[in-house]
Amino acid sequence: MSVRVVLVDDQTLVRTGFRLVLDETGDIDVVGEAANGNQALDVVARTRPDVVLMDVRMPGLDGIETTRRIRSGPHPARVIILTTFDLDEYVLAGLRAGASGFLLKDALAADLVSAVRVVAAGEAVAAPSVTRRLIAHYLGSPAAQPANGERLAALTSREREVLALITRGLSNAEIAAVLRLSESTVKTHVGRVLAKLDLRDRVQAVILGYECGLAEQP
Repeated sequence: MSVRVVLVDDQTLVRTGFRLVLDETGDIDVVGEAANGNQALDVVARTRPDVVLMDVRMPGLDGIETTRRIRSGPHPARVIILTTFDLDEYVLAGLRAGASGFLLKDALAADLVSAVRVVAAGEAVAAPSVTRRLIAHYLGSPAAQPANGERLAALTSREREVLALITRGLSNAEIAAVLRLSESTVKTHVGRVLAKLDLRDRVQAVILGYECGLAEQP
């Protein structure tokens, strides 16, 4: 079954380039395009895509609010934020609005295709080092916030360890090595962390971890 994709960018050339790349695959189908947020909402409602590639800097209804409306709508497609710069305050706002990750507009064709497939499968996409750098840059020194700190009370000590390692950008395999657990056990812990904290994916977990100061823990 093909992954259904909608392209949203105010630059026709960008949309055309992405379409050319995605059309070369056998499992991704571009079902619509939009040049601004209002068009995007109409196209998404009509085509019901699995994934939306969303530019954030657009005239009129920007990509952040568009992402928020898509994610809270009756058919919430997954959203990948498109950006020119990896350190972009709009990206963090997009992630907070419900996007599943972000992608640089000059990403390699293989990375674009991989990102669409990964997000369609329910995962988040963003290089951990870039995600952490982005969040650290715009949150500044991540002092713990009492409200968020209280949320962590629901976690066991092991789950809190896992969240701290997620915040530092470690993969499940790397967390398994650090904690001397099997990768399947780590996957279970990650799932419980996300469920207990009502988080959609690892990107949201990284943001919360930074807000709670977990990135500063040894």
